[in-house]
Amino acid sequence: MPTSSQTPAEQHLWESDHPYYCTEGNYFVPGTRWDEVHAEYDSWTEFYAAWGNSDEDMNLVFRWDWKRDSGEYLEEGEEPEPDKLHVYWVLQRKAILRSTVCVVTEADEPAVRAWLVERAKTIAAIWAPIVLSTEDGAR
Repeated sequence: MPTSSQTPAEQHLWESDHPYYCTEGNYFVPGTRWDEVHAEYDSWTEFYAAWGNSDEDMNLVFRWDWKRDSGEYLEEGEEPEPDKLHVYWVLQRKAILRSTVCVVTEADEPAVRAWLVERAKTIAAIWAPIVLSTEDGAR
């Protein structure tokens, strides 16, 4: 876990502990059409080929989670699941909520971070008129 002296930029992405959680897919889409709202990729390279250059406004990333298997519930001899990057999207033009998951490695972190930074600029621009302050105890 990150130390209290680390800034967010100094933390590894897998060390982030986002409040609450997000569920994959879309509550309003039946399982028979799941492929329309959720996709999984075997690598960062595969994910990036599909989504890396997608329009940031029409494909708004509102959340991401780098999930790492703690190994806590493994039986003897079992290997932990690979790390996975979960990305949650709003396709704003059509009001579609969707998700993607891709396998990532620690070596992917610089590329993932750079991509997320670009996506963060879009959501930050949406919220720019609101001044965020933690002085009043808000998180």
